[in-house]
Amino acid sequence: MSGLAWKLNRLRCMTPAEVVHRVVQAAAMRAERLGLMRCVVPAPDLCVPARPWVHADAHVDAAAYVAAADKVLAGRYDVFALEDIELGDPPEWNRDPKTGIEAPLAFGKQLDYRDPRVVGDIKYLWEPNRHLHLVTLAQAHALTGDERYSREIARQLDSWFEACPFRMGANWSSALEAGLRLLNWSLAWQLLGGVNSALFEGVEGAAFRRRWLTSVYQHAEFVCGHFSLHSSANNHLIGEASGVFAASMCWPFWHRASHWHGASREILEREALLQNGPDGVNREQATSYQQFTFDLLLLPWLAARANGRDFPEAYQKRLEGMLDFIASVMDAGGNMPMFGDADDAYAAKLDPRPSFCRFKSLLATGAVLFERGEFKAKAGRLDDKTRWLLGPSADARFEAVRALPRQLPVRREFPTGGYWVLGCDFEQPDEIRVVADAGPLGYREIAAHGHADALSFTLSIGGHEFLVDPGTFAYHTETAWRSYFRGTSAHNTVRVDHADQSKPGGNFMWLRKANAACTAWTSTPHSDCFEGWHDGYRALPDPVVHRRRIVLDKAARRITVRDTLAMRGQHEVELFFHCAEGAQVAPIEGGVSITLADRTIRLLWPDVPGAGGWVLEGSVDPIGGWVSRRFDHKAPAPTIVWRARLAGETTLLTQILCSENQGREH
Repeated sequence: MSGLAWKLNRLRCMTPAEVVHRVVQAAAMRAERLGLMRCVVPAPDLCVPARPWVHADAHVDAAAYVAAADKVLAGRYDVFALEDIELGDPPEWNRDPKTGIEAPLAFGKQLDYRDPRVVGDIKYLWEPNRHLHLVTLAQAHALTGDERYSREIARQLDSWFEACPFRMGANWSSALEAGLRLLNWSLAWQLLGGVNSALFEGVEGAAFRRRWLTSVYQHAEFVCGHFSLHSSANNHLIGEASGVFAASMCWPFWHRASHWHGASREILEREALLQNGPDGVNREQATSYQQFTFDLLLLPWLAARANGRDFPEAYQKRLEGMLDFIASVMDAGGNMPMFGDADDAYAAKLDPRPSFCRFKSLLATGAVLFERGEFKAKAGRLDDKTRWLLGPSADARFEAVRALPRQLPVRREFPTGGYWVLGCDFEQPDEIRVVADAGPLGYREIAAHGHADALSFTLSIGGHEFLVDPGTFAYHTETAWRSYFRGTSAHNTVRVDHADQSKPGGNFMWLRKANAACTAWTSTPHSDCFEGWHDGYRALPDPVVHRRRIVLDKAARRITVRDTLAMRGQHEVELFFHCAEGAQVAPIEGGVSITLADRTIRLLWPDVPGAGGWVLEGSVDPIGGWVSRRFDHKAPAPTIVWRARLAGETTLLTQILCSENQGREH
């Protein structure tokens, strides 16, 4: 999409108030570029006390942290799909390691970071500049006392200050990126020992401390001047406020810090309730952002508690509700549905091991903070990230919580978020768990991270994912793949006339949004039933309304999916069922069998004359048959496609038989 087309579409998503705000903002940025808005950094008063909220005396095994830190010392990094790569010594902070493109050192807020010809893949450029790896170095230092790790932090930061001067370049183009740097800097600062760290001893150490604090001040002022407001007020705003709040608590050395504190706290308290529904579902409609946003809200809460400035009860309850949702949709194997966008984002990565499970970690932390046995049961064990955040007493506090696996899932219906959990034998070897989606497309005017997935569902049996949401794969680049993974054909739902349910206007923008809702929900010991509808195809010349009814017969272990299409004329209708990687799909009479982890289920598609079904796996023309578990990484996986040319109001009956020797229900 051309830059002009994107700008016109973006304008269409703005209210008059936002247009005025953008005009004023543009004028302010021009003044900044011309040097008319200077940022004078006053001398800090280093005697102002600040209590840490990350614990350098955490009881963890040092080996994993030493190994991860030694890898950084050796100049080796993992950046999304690029593993064990060199970024330079010190890293080339303005270079995209994926394409090799060096972003210009132009005025950051007017640099078009969406243009890959200018900056390459901006996600790859930004990721090392969030400085999560500096926290790893600081952890290794805290555990071993080895000065090599602290000296490397100083060396890399000094190189960053030189390569990325205030307001210049791609690393000053996004307030969120600056906020996340502040958050990670605050953790590293505390783990190094704070203002009296041995790293700051002597003339050179004190000079480095001044340089670091100068950049801290500039970062906090920059973010406060560029908070993401109006239609951009999604997780970016929370991340920005989280970074500024961390700055106010970690470095309260200037009078201006009280302003940072007040402004960021007000945003956090407001947005925690606005961006997360009363049922605990994050309004981005993306499970990955559920965990990202939780951490961005958790870290300020812990900082405030450590310094005697707790957040209100409503804030804490909303965080607890967010964990209720995670515990309820996570299957017995610990798998989370991959609804909506995912970019592998961490607010702070306090456990560098590949085995780290971000969702189970949140539940472990929640088990301690909220004394919730359900969270403990789902987490299974205490993790190191929780130990770093809650300190040496974390293990004892976790053990004191009584696990309550029989009370799971916590909830079955999430009406604000638009998710319903059907199932039986929960948390047992024969568990069936279906998560049905009839929620909004996404958050606010642009619904940036939502997917066109209305009335889709996921199916897990015995803790193994049989039918999945395939994920995301790409953000700013790979336009065709970006369109596919967030489009309707990449979800377990119906597509009409090869069109998406909602109309995209850019990589992070939707111009026309499907409305969806649940019309009925019942759950008994014998069956669960979900009914919903969406109007995404009413925009067609011959309007179509899609209604879906999903029924689980618990005794028969049979799932019936009844799709009704209210229409008059002829339409091309497709049903998609996306299997997990490793699933084996074979034809059977009237459908297919799906085998995974020594289990076989049968999917019997609608009995319609002239219809046809087939399987795509790793296809590029047409695109289909892929699953993306990580950002910029995809793997072939079977996608079952059924297609028919239909006219008039039609009902399609699909059955999924989860046990052997079952017949079709008529």
